[in-house]
Amino acid sequence: MQHPARLLLPLLAIAFVPALHAAPAVDPRIDALLTDLGKVRAISAVQLSPDGTQLAWVVRTDGKDNIEVAKADGSDAHRVGTKTGDCNETEPAWSPDSHHLAFLANCVSGSSRQKDLLIVDTLAKESPHHMATLPGVAQDLSWSRDGKSLGFLYVPNGTRRASAVYAAKPASGEIGVDGLEVQRVAAVDATGGAVRLLTPENVYAYEFAWSPDSRLIAYTGAPPPGDNNWWLAKLYVQNAESGAKGSAILDPSTVKGSLHGLQIALPRWSPDGKRIAFIGGLMSYQGATGGDLYAVSVTGGEPTNLTPGTRVTPSWFAWTGSQQMVVAQVTNGQSQVAQYDVDAGKATQSRALFTLPASIGDGSAEMALSLSADHTKVAFVQSSYAEAPEVRAGALSSDAPPAVSHINTALKPRWGKAESVEWDNEGRHVQGWLLYPADYDPKKSYPMIVTVHGGPSSAVIPRWPSVGFGGVPFSALGYFVFMPNPRGSFGQGEAYVQANRKDFGHGDLRDILTGIDTIEKKLPVDDKRLGLTGWSYGGFMSMFIPTQTQRFHAVVAGAGIANWQSYYGQNLIDQWMIPFFGASVYDDPQAYAKSSAINFIKQTKSPTLVVVGDRDAECPAPQSFEYWHALRALGVPTSLVVYPNEGHHFVDPDHQRDVLQRALMWFEKYLPASK
Repeated sequence: MQHPARLLLPLLAIAFVPALHAAPAVDPRIDALLTDLGKVRAISAVQLSPDGTQLAWVVRTDGKDNIEVAKADGSDAHRVGTKTGDCNETEPAWSPDSHHLAFLANCVSGSSRQKDLLIVDTLAKESPHHMATLPGVAQDLSWSRDGKSLGFLYVPNGTRRASAVYAAKPASGEIGVDGLEVQRVAAVDATGGAVRLLTPENVYAYEFAWSPDSRLIAYTGAPPPGDNNWWLAKLYVQNAESGAKGSAILDPSTVKGSLHGLQIALPRWSPDGKRIAFIGGLMSYQGATGGDLYAVSVTGGEPTNLTPGTRVTPSWFAWTGSQQMVVAQVTNGQSQVAQYDVDAGKATQSRALFTLPASIGDGSAEMALSLSADHTKVAFVQSSYAEAPEVRAGALSSDAPPAVSHINTALKPRWGKAESVEWDNEGRHVQGWLLYPADYDPKKSYPMIVTVHGGPSSAVIPRWPSVGFGGVPFSALGYFVFMPNPRGSFGQGEAYVQANRKDFGHGDLRDILTGIDTIEKKLPVDDKRLGLTGWSYGGFMSMFIPTQTQRFHAVVAGAGIANWQSYYGQNLIDQWMIPFFGASVYDDPQAYAKSSAINFIKQTKSPTLVVVGDRDAECPAPQSFEYWHALRALGVPTSLVVYPNEGHHFVDPDHQRDVLQRALMWFEKYLPASK
């Protein structure tokens, strides 16, 4: 799929980036900002021991991931991993006895890397013990309730973690057949030994959960390829044994009611083992979880929507009793943790524990929390526009727990203050976040850059930026930065999420324009100096919006989509499009044409920088070529930068820095903050 684009390289004025020194000279302010952004140390996989006395987390230092363990108050933090050699340690998982911590180690062994499952007694001060060697890709370690087995998702001899956001395998051989990799639920005895593959080889497993008695597993799965078919996943139950046959107890494509044709995530057994609850909704991709809470009998049948008509978006939950749940949810652009009362037909929020203008999660998954076995203590990573990521832990109560780590406390924001902006449009309440320019002077007039989030089923929630593409750094250089959550976003209920189905780029654009008008009535934003940017769905909007309005005078489009009709045949995840567009492009081409920027391209006048990874499976590079080619033919100032060996999410630190640097310089050139 990449070869035709590469054949054009000698003929076209494209920046293909194997050598980053080819970029223009950098403004010293930009260089200083990027250096500061690079100082943040990522924290992930925060895990509270079942007895609530210990914490484990993964912290990245100089490009390597290492596991640290600390007391519940954050004291006595120390490494417990391999401590020698070139290793990355990930996926810590406490055993039910709260003494043993299992984890994955990926270490250099001679000329190759050795992937091992290890376990360490955190109280015995001893070295980790070997449980199993795992040639392939493993993730999501989870102990059975009885502590006798450790389960995980496993691709035997796999070469990549299956996800549309990771770099696609180079196209060769018989497409869709050769090199097919299948992720399965696997398990190892607590004492170590052979890996047991539990789920069948013809089902790609995405998530799983142990039953309360440890005899069964529930999992979501679909036929391979895994990247494409997550949107079709069913819910299965089977014995936790090799060779057992799974029974599909729920298929969203055949059920009636509100779940029909939507996606499912986070299967969780009820304490009595009779029901499985999950989140169901219109979701853009695995990991961007949001929707309503549902439950279904373990024997199958029609699911029950436990939260119909809710005005928030549940993104994570845990049973805390036979009739109680703790739910992490998005509400009006903020993170909220709430308690719910649950009966056979409904889950009702009994009280909101705390609401934060910050992102929370375990550092690996959005909104995911770690609870003690008695559900009285909680731990998570928190970051915001004002505070860099730190581990928070303490009592699960009406007050958010305090920071217990001090990994990034020295970092201070270089950007301006943040505030929530709210407005109404076409009968809907809309919210977004606004960053003021650094050193804001109300007597001056400022340009504003509008950043549209990806998804579209997602939300802008305040978080500390890192090196890479994003809107926050523009504030440090003297811009207002507006980050709206228009229709299609999480945080206002499932009806709001579904409000832009078959209407990409139209109703959500009207929401955004009304938000801009609201801001301009209150603050000194120069309407003649508006910029636009975004990645993924935001990249599509950055391509489409300038064909609908002339208000934006400079654009940076990251991993965008120019032509939904050609995109349907180019991307490797066409299954996601049916729920959003209502039909395939072959059955309803007009639904795709009405949102395709290329069909209105002659209306575009905005200088546009286009950036993309050459192995992007989600928003393939040919879409960026098509848009750039059209602008070039029309005489609109443009530049296309293609990053080698990158997927939808960039992983090379040099590329992450380069793409943000180029975006900052593009706006500095075409939309300078100072006149």
